[in-house]
Amino acid sequence: MPHVVKSTILDAPTGAVWEMLRDFNGHDRWHPAVATSTIERAQASDKIGCVRRFKLKDGSELREQLLALSDLEQTFSYCLLDTPIPMFNYVAHVRLLPVTDGDRTFWHWESRFTTRPEDAASITKMVAEDIYQGGFDAIRRHLKRTA
Repeated sequence: MPHVVKSTILDAPTGAVWEMLRDFNGHDRWHPAVATSTIERAQASDKIGCVRRFKLKDGSELREQLLALSDLEQTFSYCLLDTPIPMFNYVAHVRLLPVTDGDRTFWHWESRFTTRPEDAASITKMVAEDIYQGGFDAIRRHLKRTA
């Protein structure tokens, strides 16, 4: 079972980063791979159990469900419901922590999933680099533009 763990430090306070990440339907505004996103059944994007349906810029469509969200701990978890990628049982966790030296943010993003053995290395690399590292880099650019 692949286990992807990535983390970074952002030069912004956790409150500013959390404001962007806690919107489960907001990743189309900052992640470079996401073209559009909507929450099904017009539910609130912070309601546990809500499902976001989004399209990637390559035309692929995915659905993910919010499993947990804590403003106090600045964490959320979600799972993948539908994807064209041969990836199953995907569950991810995001956590922000303050770095008090400079009022910065430590961002931890991890997931576990199953896939065919022959796909494990390429899918693990795609999740780590295209999704997680791509997200880190995009948030970093977004924070610089809005500063």
